[in-house]
Amino acid sequence: MTDLQECRRKIDEIDNQMVELFEKRMKVCEEVAEYKIHTGKKVLDPEREYAKLEEIRKKAHGEFNELGAQELFQQIMAISRKRQYQLLTEHGPKEEEDFQMVEELPRNNVTVVFQGVEGAYSYGAMRAYFEEDIKSYHVKLFRDAMEEVAAGRADYAVLPIENSTAGIVADIYDLLTEYNLFIVGEQVLKVEHVLLGLPEAELSDISCVYSHPQGLAQCKEYLEEHRSWKQTAVSNTAAAAKKVSEEKDRTHAAIASRDAGEFYNLKVLAENICKNDSNVTRFIILAKKPVYENNSSKISVCFEARHESGTLYNVLSHMIYNGLNMTKIESRPIPGKTWEYRFFVDFEGNLRDSAVKNALRGMEAETSYLKILGNY
Repeated sequence: MTDLQECRRKIDEIDNQMVELFEKRMKVCEEVAEYKIHTGKKVLDPEREYAKLEEIRKKAHGEFNELGAQELFQQIMAISRKRQYQLLTEHGPKEEEDFQMVEELPRNNVTVVFQGVEGAYSYGAMRAYFEEDIKSYHVKLFRDAMEEVAAGRADYAVLPIENSTAGIVADIYDLLTEYNLFIVGEQVLKVEHVLLGLPEAELSDISCVYSHPQGLAQCKEYLEEHRSWKQTAVSNTAAAAKKVSEEKDRTHAAIASRDAGEFYNLKVLAENICKNDSNVTRFIILAKKPVYENNSSKISVCFEARHESGTLYNVLSHMIYNGLNMTKIESRPIPGKTWEYRFFVDFEGNLRDSAVKNALRGMEAETSYLKILGNY
């Protein structure tokens, strides 16, 4: 019978040797980094790395060990690259920064566009984020709002990006890659839906309800109690209230905010119709120029990586090795590339931080596309 303690002693001895060899390898890796700093050679050489991994795999014996050796050295090489990126950030040529730091964003005497109409939650988020002396106007579509900022007709756009109950607003994520705009702020707004009807209407009169698809989704449980009602999606919750007000049909109701009801002179037929008391929506503030406030603490990026096993982990590991806390990840299909995805990641940090610079340098080098969406 095998002596377990003796096996463990042998493993400890081998592990100690491996640590010693690992540190020797990392020392040579630092010398390689010094060479690359002086010559401008890129850290990652995919062809050489692939050939090296194939060579290592063939040196192992048996299918299991071949795959294991390949995976082990793949991670060792990834760690080596991270050290080289760190040294490049510390001692390499300073890269030109695309983002400009400012003390604070102007929140007065600016022009702001929002999607929807007055009384919409986007309107409420705008009022919460900016001061009163601004010029504001609304547009029909999310795309329209981005067009206004891109064309310079508005300084900022206020758009919803996710809700704690219904999830992300997918269209916004897709538009963020289409337009060269940047997230410069965010506003979290508590969403308190009510059912609105004409002043003379009663709950028993209702047969049709309007709201934004997110509003309908967030009040799903309540609507299931009224399955006979026809549900109709409109562009936003305030537009639903406006539609009820204009149609003057007592059988029609809207799921919207209390503010929208007051704005369009509607009556609250039912309160607390969203069963989630912590229902909040996060809005982003978009601008044309890549700026960030000096106390910004969240960074949003999107990237595309090779459609291969382990690539997503390798990209995200740059945050792990630099001690950065990832707070969110989403994926969206890449148009024209079946089963390939673009990833959106939020993590804590400021663009001035060396750890952030290290991570972004590595992520940019090891992705086919990387965009910093904003620091806010």
